[in-house]
Amino acid sequence: MNPSKPTPIDPVTLAVLRGRLEQIADEMDATLYRSAFNPIIAEAHDACHGLYDARSGDTLVQGKSGLPVFVGAMAFAVRAAARIAAERVGPGASAAEGAGMHDGDIWLFNDPYEGGTHANDFKLVRPFFRAGKLFCYLASAAHWHDVGGAVPGNYNAAATECWQEAVQIPPVRIVRGGVLEQDVLAILKANTRLPDSLWGDLNGQLAALDLGTRRLDGLLDEYSDTVVLQAMGELRQRAVKLMRSHIATLPDGHYAFDDMLDNDGVKDEPLTIALDMTVAGDRLTLDFSRTSPQCAGPVNISRATAIAACYVALKHLFPDVPANAGVLDAVDFVLPDGLVISAARPRPVGGYTETILRMIDVIFSAAALADPKRAMAQAYGTINALSIAGHRTDAARKGQRWVMFSFFGGGHGAHSSGDGLSHGNAPISTATIPPLEILEAAYPVRFTEWSLRNGSGGNGQYRGGLGANYEIELLEQDAEVYIFGERGRSPPKGIAGGGNGALNVFSYENQHEWHRPPMASKMVGIKLKRGERVRLQTPGGGGYGLATERSDAARQRDADRGYLDEAAAAQPGKEAA
Repeated sequence: MNPSKPTPIDPVTLAVLRGRLEQIADEMDATLYRSAFNPIIAEAHDACHGLYDARSGDTLVQGKSGLPVFVGAMAFAVRAAARIAAERVGPGASAAEGAGMHDGDIWLFNDPYEGGTHANDFKLVRPFFRAGKLFCYLASAAHWHDVGGAVPGNYNAAATECWQEAVQIPPVRIVRGGVLEQDVLAILKANTRLPDSLWGDLNGQLAALDLGTRRLDGLLDEYSDTVVLQAMGELRQRAVKLMRSHIATLPDGHYAFDDMLDNDGVKDEPLTIALDMTVAGDRLTLDFSRTSPQCAGPVNISRATAIAACYVALKHLFPDVPANAGVLDAVDFVLPDGLVISAARPRPVGGYTETILRMIDVIFSAAALADPKRAMAQAYGTINALSIAGHRTDAARKGQRWVMFSFFGGGHGAHSSGDGLSHGNAPISTATIPPLEILEAAYPVRFTEWSLRNGSGGNGQYRGGLGANYEIELLEQDAEVYIFGERGRSPPKGIAGGGNGALNVFSYENQHEWHRPPMASKMVGIKLKRGERVRLQTPGGGGYGLATERSDAARQRDADRGYLDEAAAAQPGKEAA
């Protein structure tokens, strides 16, 4: 027996440790959801927590309710914080050895080029020490309500540089030796329209990291540092093996698929997201070289965000693979610099959600060319980021700023086992659509309709899920509206002969007349008066298989439920029953 080789962990212990580690991340998620002030975190769960490798920053564990797109992005965020900490120590300091990181410190930043996603998503990174040595990192990411910029809520469809989108915060210590840095907090509060919301959300993230630290200390005390580290390594290796086994089931070959973004919000021209996917044994290559160059408007994304999007798509295709960095160890990426999916500062990136959804779409569709039974048709492909903002006029809150930001659902793609989900959330996340009761209680608006959009799912042997109709009436004296969406020109695609979903439609009311944005689903500065409304008709998902193969029973069921009647969905201004 080789004394230097550790004894393998038995499967039962490994399963227990996997569950315990995931539970730590789950509890951090729950702590933030229950304490955040911002409905996008508290209700929609637009946040994530995890544990990350001390040397590489790679994902070790992620919670089951956090946003999957943050998994890949947060690894980049941890690396960025570690690198900056080392640089501030001086030449020769090693980020891989945790130089500049100290027990009790927490680093904060929102740099989307280093940590991925966009400037609303604030990342907090906490080094975790055992016996004076860096053991791992705990990290938290959450979507803050408003962080300055030209547009309340920060989805500025007209932005041409990052500073027009939001305040830019590089990695800085928000907590030093366990003490909150009041100067940094003052800067953050000065750069938001909603300082109380910011303060509440920040405290929620800090509390989540505190809880994670206590839980991890308890687990290590029970099982030992050595055993837990070994378990983390074995879980990653199992993810790699499982991922390779899944890839090996796909036929070797080259599979190409192109899709479009409507425009960048500045220039009304389509942008191409193109994928050349190669399967060679148990390795997968995702080559995005043919994608459009980086653009003027805010649909650019960073390389970190692009890789995170690929991670999400692959987890949809192979859902049983554990959520850690091993998912990507069997994948090669070709992402040349200067593309719309590998953009650099100061290109605006605020609308990142729309672009990563299109990346997920092309991976789904390319995978369907390799094995239709493995893949699913495209989902609705836009979060329809909507901000409505103004000032209160009632006596008790006169002049108080309010900003309603929310995202909305649509239909998911059909698959080889059945119809797509109707009115689901975007496949980038496990988030939920904020309930209308919460939005109406928090803001001076009234939902006059919230219903399924009949006829919006793509036809096929299995039908795409239905999109939704949302209509919102302003109850205040006046407000401005900002919309950032997609799929207004190019619909979600079906697979294996299935039909496309319906297009996205946004409209707004001025003086009893309905209008649509010139760029389909993007517009800033829409003026509303009391009683006027905005309306979203979101896409359905693509269909699967030939429509001639759909059963008579399924068609009759659709007819009985009214799912095939498209007339009502096309009438802006219709009141909900």
